[in-house]
Amino acid sequence: MYNDKVLQIFKNPKNAYKMENPSCVGRSATCGGGDVLDIFLRIKDGVIIDASFLTFGCAAAIVSGSVATELLKGRTLEQAASLTNAQVVEAIGGLPATKVHCSVLVEEAVKAALEDYKNLTHN
Repeated sequence: MYNDKVLQIFKNPKNAYKMENPSCVGRSATCGGGDVLDIFLRIKDGVIIDASFLTFGCAAAIVSGSVATELLKGRTLEQAASLTNAQVVEAIGGLPATKVHCSVLVEEAVKAALEDYKNLTHN
């Protein structure tokens, strides 16, 4: 069902922790509340300097969160806003069609985190 890259990342996910004192947090959940993914970002001078995630979800959600946090580090806020679930799936090496929604969770959580940051810095 999963390719070797997905299995390797699942066995050793990166950045799977609740960040202390993040600049912002974003949450996304599937309809019905099955999967939940939180993204934590630390931002300095408009650049993401650190990212982590926590998820209540399947292997695909864990892998998507891990890969997304690695993709986000070093990106500007504008670059982060353009991160798509398709880019996450490509970086993973593909997901089964029934698991693509897990990469969508990541995209939505990132957008929610950036919105949180915008609200915190403009109020």
